[in-house]
Amino acid sequence: MRETRGGSARIGLRAAAHPDGWRLMPAPAPFTFNSILTNRKDFKMANIEQDRWSRVQGRLRAAVGEDVYSSWFARMDLEAVDDHCVRLSVPTRFLKSWIQTHYADRVLSCWQSECAGINHVELTVRSAMRGAPAARDVKMPVPGEHSPQRIELRAGFETAVADRAPVTAGHDALGGSPLDARLTFGSFMVGRSNTLAHAAARQVADGRRGDTVMFNPLYIHAGVGLGKTHLLQAIAWAGNGAPGDRKVLYLTAEKFMYGFVAALKTQTALAFKEALRGIDVLVIDDLQFLQGKNTQAEFCHTLNALIDAGRQVVIAADRPPSDLESLDDRVRSRLAGGLVVEMGSLGEELRVEILKSRIAAARSHHAGFDVPPAVIEFLARAITHNGRDLEGAVNRLLAHSKLSGHQVTLEMAEHEVRDLVRPQEPRRVKIEDIQRVVARQYNVSRSDLLSSRRTANVVRPRQVAMYLAKTLTLRSLPEIGRRFGGRDHTTVLHAVRKIETLVSNDSALAGEIEVLKRQLQD
Repeated sequence: MRETRGGSARIGLRAAAHPDGWRLMPAPAPFTFNSILTNRKDFKMANIEQDRWSRVQGRLRAAVGEDVYSSWFARMDLEAVDDHCVRLSVPTRFLKSWIQTHYADRVLSCWQSECAGINHVELTVRSAMRGAPAARDVKMPVPGEHSPQRIELRAGFETAVADRAPVTAGHDALGGSPLDARLTFGSFMVGRSNTLAHAAARQVADGRRGDTVMFNPLYIHAGVGLGKTHLLQAIAWAGNGAPGDRKVLYLTAEKFMYGFVAALKTQTALAFKEALRGIDVLVIDDLQFLQGKNTQAEFCHTLNALIDAGRQVVIAADRPPSDLESLDDRVRSRLAGGLVVEMGSLGEELRVEILKSRIAAARSHHAGFDVPPAVIEFLARAITHNGRDLEGAVNRLLAHSKLSGHQVTLEMAEHEVRDLVRPQEPRRVKIEDIQRVVARQYNVSRSDLLSSRRTANVVRPRQVAMYLAKTLTLRSLPEIGRRFGGRDHTTVLHAVRKIETLVSNDSALAGEIEVLKRQLQD
């Protein structure tokens, strides 16, 4: 093995490592770099073609620029050279499609500059040729078997695990947000306030690839700590652990934004979009945090593409679609077109069940921990805000009991959770409720309030409704105007000032408005 110059030394070493040793055999036609090279002629051909391929790569890099070359051509390999044809390979089908569509002529031109006889470039996918396993063939672990982060990486896409294509930013983002192994359907407590949301989430989780999507998107909204994230992660766990081959991805809105922005910076946005739209169930949490015009536009395109393709989309937020003021109208309209489910506040019976469940879980690790029924009843009555406060109360009782060595008593519980006992919050008033109540009070229709009619029997109720929307909600003047038939914010400001002036001089109108406020807040 004397020929060691250029690229032949590497090829010679590969041939020497063959289990059968060196063998004399005719060179295949056409010449293939994956074959075992057996003679000096093969080495010379390898040197010539490898040097020519290196020059072609240099021409291509100069033609398209370093950033584009790194994104699309860095993993392209030379497979074979025939008399008039060059065979190249890339690791993913997406790269093959993109290069063929946008750079086929450029690649052929660079080859013809080095070898005028080349008239065709054939592009193949290495994973298909070499039998690389696809991600869907990897067994998905069950909760607790591996770390959540590793599980989410395995819940990604074909190229993320098997091929490792050069779209790092896209695949990092599509690795998904971490899942909490505790948040499964088995640990979710069902009550009157969340029965519908639980049933809808279970329906999605039990689906299989090819099934007809019953409602799309599924939009769940609730206040903080009422269980919407629990349901979304339960869907992801159930989908990833199912025997089917559905690809389920759980992302927070923040992770979606990070992935899209990172893909833009690294010029891999198209790969990011292609991979994102290739999944079966997309689960997005905390949509209210989705910001940025470009990010929202991409989310809208992705949402439309998945729904139109019959893929399932599940979304959670802290308010209904109509109240997401920062979102584009098209996104709000598409979200409202699916199944919108509200998870209400936790009833006392459900709070008792949640407390018992958390206490039982704590007792499995701390055998001596016990909470008397009277304490459980007190906590369920006193802590009404959300489920996280209930869990925090159990943790405090456990810590105090273990550290002090004392049993849990009612007196101790009252002292430990006193800051979690919050005054009952007033009912959150919605603009739709204001319009409905005002319309009923003044014997007009809600459509009259939203119309352009300017008759006296409509103008005054409309101004009252705008005034109440400004005083009883946190909505901005432009948002209120939009919800009243697309009016300008100056119109709303005029109505508010007009009613304020009238209320100070007209006791009858002031009384009417106080009655309306009580109806809305009760």
